Amino acid sequence: MKSKKEIIIDTNFFFIPFHFNIDIIDEFKKTFPGYKLVTTNFIIDELVGLKKNSKGKDRINSSLALKLAKSDKINLINIDLKENEQVDDALIRISNIIATNDKELRIKARKREIAIIYLRQKKFLELDGYLH
Repeated sequence: MKSKKEIIIDTNFFFIPFHFNIDIIDEFKKTFPGYKLVTTNFIIDELVGLKKNSKGKDRINSSLALKLAKSDKINLINIDLKENEQVDDALIRISNIIATNDKELRIKARKREIAIIYLRQKKFLELDGYLH
């Protein structure tokens, strides 16, 4: 599956526009032109769960993040989680480039030489690793 021209977006990355007022779609287009933005059905499922189990502002942000993830700017791919597989492990299995702010996922991905895009200084996207 690992397409070299796809950036797989993790759950937490969909919250950036609402927490830090940054248009991630625009930033991706400027910083990584020619790359396709992708998320998975299991990320959508996580966002649905967060929306369902949150209250107040967190519920609103979860709803907005879900709407962004399902927008026509993001390509959805259906991937089955393997038995007992965690979301982070599935992301590592299918990705060459992951957009995430999850510290543990970033560490795991770097060990596997998977490039990471993360939000730096709450202002801009930064690449850790190499685009092949």
